[in-house]
Amino acid sequence: MSIPISSRKLRYAMVGGGRDAFIGAVHRKAIALDGQAELVAGALSSSPDKARASGRDLYLADDRNHGDWPGLLADELKRPVHERIDFVSIVTPNHVHFPVAQAFVEAGFHVVCDKPLVHTCEQADALVAAVKQRGTVFGVTYNYTGYPMVRQARAMVQAGELGELRKVVVEYNQGWLASQLEGGGNKQADWRTDPARSGAAGAIGDIGSHAENLVATVTGLAIESICADLSSLVPGRALDDDGSLLLRFAGGARGVLVASQINTGVENDLRLRVSGTLGTLEWRQEQPSQLAHLPHDGPKRILTRGSPWLHPSAQRASRIPAGHPEGFIEAFANVYGGVMADIRAHLDGTPSTDPFTADYPRVEDGARGVRFIERTVASAASDRKWTPW
Repeated sequence: MSIPISSRKLRYAMVGGGRDAFIGAVHRKAIALDGQAELVAGALSSSPDKARASGRDLYLADDRNHGDWPGLLADELKRPVHERIDFVSIVTPNHVHFPVAQAFVEAGFHVVCDKPLVHTCEQADALVAAVKQRGTVFGVTYNYTGYPMVRQARAMVQAGELGELRKVVVEYNQGWLASQLEGGGNKQADWRTDPARSGAAGAIGDIGSHAENLVATVTGLAIESICADLSSLVPGRALDDDGSLLLRFAGGARGVLVASQINTGVENDLRLRVSGTLGTLEWRQEQPSQLAHLPHDGPKRILTRGSPWLHPSAQRASRIPAGHPEGFIEAFANVYGGVMADIRAHLDGTPSTDPFTADYPRVEDGARGVRFIERTVASAASDRKWTPW
């Protein structure tokens, strides 16, 4: 017997994210934070034995704990509709994203996929078309868009508080790949520096894609052309570990994007500065509860998470009062919260008219991110100063 969607948790499956994986556990914790969904099925590793062992770690029922994702999909399709999963979360290395996402979308399931979305623009376009044809929900976990003060920055830009935008500077600096970890048993380093699994780019694909999405989310600016310099500064590394880009945006604004994983001692320093004719905004992921506003006609002010005078989209993204730290998991949870609200609306046939309810990056955002990676790699390989978007 089918239980109304308003009276139950959503059911989800996970592909990837088993033992020794980093991001899968982050996704599960984020989904669990608001109590809206439960993990009921999975294929948690490319190794069947490891997949099943990982499922047992998470107390999956034996009949929904699968050794591979095709088995998971086939089993779900055999089940009565009222027993099936409501969505699948894909947290595998990049090269697995496309076949899994395409198969589940074409089967009519809602999907959440980690970034970067896929390896090529052709794959991205195919996914966009499939989602449009099937009418499914498809979220991409650019998790930094879930921070309350990022949403506050977006609202202030949209309200014209910065005036006409002129300059955007975004940096994402890490130091974890400052030495050659690949080949030494570090699972994350092994696949993220492997072109067959990571794709055409290293740092630009892994963290540069986050930087591009942060700029697009906050500013709404569209890249017009790119001038990129990509380097592999650790000897023997197959993919870039450092990138510096100049950006030209439609409408005349200019930008700088830095994505580097060889800054020794640096942890996870993502920062954004947006400047317009009326002022500047500054945000850092390592101090996520603060947004600096520097107006042209008054003193600098620091806006803080949880304050009652923030935009409603920023207020909704907070769970606890001001002064109590929130961070990475909560930002992920906000992205998932938007996806799950949209899934519920689809399942009960009553789409929300509130623009802040289903607030999450879509498949089109993921496709734009893939194009950003491709155009950046092309620019770095070209002798031309500027590569058109």
